[in-house]
Amino acid sequence: QVQLVEFGGGLVQAGGPLKLSCLASGTIFSIGRMAWYRQPPGKERELVAAITIREITNYSDSVQGRFTISRDNDKNTVYLQMNSLKPEDTAVYYCNADIATRGWGPYQEYNYWGQGTQVTVSS
Repeated sequence: QVQLVEFGGGLVQAGGPLKLSCLASGTIFSIGRMAWYRQPPGKERELVAAITIREITNYSDSVQGRFTISRDNDKNTVYLQMNSLKPEDTAVYYCNADIATRGWGPYQEYNYWGQGTQVTVSS
């Protein structure tokens, strides 16, 4: 079994920083793409940032230049450093990862989601 658990959400004033972490645990052979998504109130879930195993990153236009995604492969952890936060960044933030759970047989990754962590930015 694999679990993704997010940490670091909370209430922050506009303009401030916040850092999210997501730890993958369980039976893990390797982790491919890791990403952060968010779902603002009353809206659909959207991609915020993603990072490949070779640390190639991409960001949504709305967070480019303010957010930084990174990963620590030794710790099976992905981070999201959020700076210059705006009220419109308020959302539930979800961790997502493609994880291979076995090192034998055909290589196969499965997609997993965390339970989400609330980020609220006050104006």
